[in-house]
Amino acid sequence: MRTSSSMPEEEVLLKISVSEKKIPKDSYHLAYIVYFTLGTCYLLPWNAFITAVDYFTYLYPDVSVDQIFAVTDMVVDLIFLLFVIGWAHKSTAKVRINVGLVLFIVSLMIVPVMDLVYVKGRRGLYFGYYVTVGAVALSGVADAFVQTGVVGTAGELPKRYMQATVSGTAAAGVLVSAMRIITKAMYPQNAQGLRSSANLYFSISIVFMAICLVCYNVADRLPVIQYYKDLKMQAMNEEPGEKGSFSRSAWRSTLWDIVGRVKWFGFGIFLIFVVTLSIFPGYITEDVHSQLLKDWYPLLLITAYNVFDLVGKSLPAIYLLENVNVAVGACIGRLLFYPLFLGCLHGPTFFRTEIPVTVLTCLLGLTNGYFASVLMILAPKVVPLQHAETAGIVIVLFLVVGLATGSVIAWFWVI
Repeated sequence: MRTSSSMPEEEVLLKISVSEKKIPKDSYHLAYIVYFTLGTCYLLPWNAFITAVDYFTYLYPDVSVDQIFAVTDMVVDLIFLLFVIGWAHKSTAKVRINVGLVLFIVSLMIVPVMDLVYVKGRRGLYFGYYVTVGAVALSGVADAFVQTGVVGTAGELPKRYMQATVSGTAAAGVLVSAMRIITKAMYPQNAQGLRSSANLYFSISIVFMAICLVCYNVADRLPVIQYYKDLKMQAMNEEPGEKGSFSRSAWRSTLWDIVGRVKWFGFGIFLIFVVTLSIFPGYITEDVHSQLLKDWYPLLLITAYNVFDLVGKSLPAIYLLENVNVAVGACIGRLLFYPLFLGCLHGPTFFRTEIPVTVLTCLLGLTNGYFASVLMILAPKVVPLQHAETAGIVIVLFLVVGLATGSVIAWFWVI
C-alpha cells in the first residue's frame, strides 16, 4: 500500500487549483464564525472549572484543588488523545465533535446540579469533591474528542478557518476573565458570593455548549464546508491504495510519515506551551504582589495575558509568517522569558514594580498567541489534503504534551 508520500503533492495541488474556481462563498462568514465559536467552546469548560477554583477551595479546604484539577484534566486528555490518534482512521470528526460536546454539557451540569441537591454551599462534603474531580475528568475526555475534531477539520479548510479556531481559544480566556471581573464586582466576597459566581460560570458555559452543538451541525451542511469535504474524498479515492480501509500496519506507516512532516511545527508548539504554562498562571497568581492593586492585581494580569493572547491569535489574519524556521526560532527565543520574569522577582527595584510585570505578561500572551497560531495554521498544509485532519490531531498531541510539561514544571516553581 502506498502512503501519502507516494503521491506527488503537485498532483494534489493541481486538483485543488482546478477546483478553486467552483469554491462556494462563505456567506455572511458563517463557517468562519462557527469555527471561532468551536475554538472557544473546547476551552471554556476548563476555564469555568479553574476560574471557580476559589469556590471549590472554600468547599474543600484540605485539598489542593487547582493542582488536582490540572493533573486530572491533563492526564485524562492525553490518554484519550492517544486513543483518538490510534483510531482516527476508524472514526469521523463529526462523531467525535458531537459526542465531545454532549460530554462537555454533562460534565458542566454536574457542578450546579450537585450544588442544588447535595452540597448547597456547605463545606467539607468530600463526596462532592470526588464527583467534581470526576466531572473534570469527563471534561478532559470531551476535550480530546472535540479539540482533535475541530482542529483536524479546520486543517482541511483554508488557513483562515484554523486562524478562526485558535482565535476562539483565546476568546475563551477573555470571556472568562470578563466574567470573573464582573462577578467580583457585583457579588459580595463571601461564601454566598462565591457560590453564586460559580453557578453563573457553569450556567453560561452550559448554554454556550448547547449553542455550539447546534451551530456545528448546521455549519457542517454549509456549501463551503461540503465543498472541501468532497475535495478530500476525491483526493482519497484517486490516490492508489486509499480506496479501501486502512490496515493497522498501513495506518502506522502513514501516521509516522505525517509525524515526520509536522515534527518541527509540533516542536515549536510544544516549546511555546512549556514556557507559557510554567510561568502562567502560577507565577502571576502566587509570586507577584501589588500594594496598590491588592487582590485585583493577579486578576488584571490574567486578563491582560488573555487579551494579548487573543490579539496575537488574531494577527495572522492580517499577516501570516510563513517561514517555519523563523517561527520555530522565535519559539526558542521565548526561553528568554525565564530570566526576565526572574528579574521581576529578584532584580532591581524597578523590575519588581507593576509596569515591567504587566509589560512582560502582555508580551507572553502576544507571542504565545501569534506563534502558536502560525504553526497550527501551517502544519496541516504540509501534508496532502486527505491527511490534513490527522496532521491537525498530531499537532494537538504536541500541544497537550507541552501543556502537561509546562504544568509539571510550574509545580517546581522554576521561575
